[in-house]
Amino acid sequence: MADEAQFKTVEVRKDDWSDTRLVEETFSGDMAENQVLIRVKKFALTANNISYCAAGDFLGYWGFFPAEGNYGRVPTMGYGEVIVTNHPEIRAGELLWGFFPMGNYLLVEAGNVSNGGFNDVSGHRAAYSPLYSGFTRVSNNPGHDPAREDQDLLLRGLYLTSWLVEDFMFESNTFGAEAYLITSASSKTSIALGYLTRERGDKKSIGITSEENRAFCENLGCYGAIISYDELGSLDASQPVVMVDMAGNTSVVRSLHEHFGDNMKFSCKVGATHIDETDGDTTDLPGATPEFFFAPGQAQKRNEEWGAGEVEKRVGSSLCNFQAFSDEWLNITLGEGPVAIKDTFLKVLAGKAAPADGFILSME
Repeated sequence: MADEAQFKTVEVRKDDWSDTRLVEETFSGDMAENQVLIRVKKFALTANNISYCAAGDFLGYWGFFPAEGNYGRVPTMGYGEVIVTNHPEIRAGELLWGFFPMGNYLLVEAGNVSNGGFNDVSGHRAAYSPLYSGFTRVSNNPGHDPAREDQDLLLRGLYLTSWLVEDFMFESNTFGAEAYLITSASSKTSIALGYLTRERGDKKSIGITSEENRAFCENLGCYGAIISYDELGSLDASQPVVMVDMAGNTSVVRSLHEHFGDNMKFSCKVGATHIDETDGDTTDLPGATPEFFFAPGQAQKRNEEWGAGEVEKRVGSSLCNFQAFSDEWLNITLGEGPVAIKDTFLKVLAGKAAPADGFILSME
């Protein structure tokens, strides 16, 4: 039995993400067999988390940490410490990496325990990929660098997504395209994809951004070219392209499809950084039909082909180089408490955070 604890969690309204609330719950300390109580030490907040809201129903993100009523708990990448354990193979004091809500505690049911980590096998997690319910034991992660924990939280999750997108494209011979179109080029997920395409070196990447963020994106040096949203018509429509849409701006997607026509060889939806422009039908567009990229599916496929854990190994090696690259442009800001969490979430939601900003938060 654990001591009584006060759970505090920031939730957002599912149909109006600007409406946030703080929920406080008293945990009695009663724990079932194999349950583990984790204190959330810190977590990252980026535009990637807004994409989780956008796909909350479609991909099940709202189901990771159930909430009451029409509110949801946004998944975030974080570090947590085991406070109390009722599982014989998990000890108090262990540091974990994984998905956490924007709060101070998480109660999980541990299963699939190994030297590398375990999964939350609570009933409400059964429908989701193990990729989303896993917790890595930091002490057994050779790639863990205490000095880079904040960068790790800000970049690892989105870098994994971009790595899998690029791997999928490479495996598919980029659908015969000569270049990538990457929207929301100033977002960290897009930067990661631009970096990965540069590292591969066989395809040009064209980053698409606002005029306001053009200089920032050009100075990154990871894109072959940068254009603004009002310059879409200047692109060479005779070259076959693939699009990776991080913005979710349907008017931009439509414009690019109509511009390239049948030369739009693949259209991949990943994020939704332009939340005010996500409504609209994209089923009747010329060229390839836009489809949502499901990262866990590609990860599972590659692990089956390469062997368990191989994706994590390859991504980890590549991520170290990307973290070093981020030293040139990433500014990390720390915040603590429910007000800081709410204010930061609303700032990111409204698109008012500078592209170089990275936010690391904690409830207490």
